[in-house]
Amino acid sequence: MMEEIFFDPKEMIERFGQRAKAVKERGMPPVEGEERQRIRRQMQLDYQDFSMLADAQAKLEDAVLTLTIDLRPEST
Repeated sequence: MMEEIFFDPKEMIERFGQRAKAVKERGMPPVEGEERQRIRRQMQLDYQDFSMLADAQAKLEDAVLTLTIDLRPEST
């Protein structure tokens, strides 16, 4: 018998927040030149993607997960 898997979108969003924090705290490997720039760019993209997903509002309805991410700038 297959075990039913419980999916909690809020927990998923929390994991993305943890991943964003881990990327931000990750050290840079001892590489130079082009390789360093490539790794740095990938770290920036990972942080951006994980942070956006960590800020998402999740809705699970009829087995369809919808993530809403407001990309509008914050008003000051």
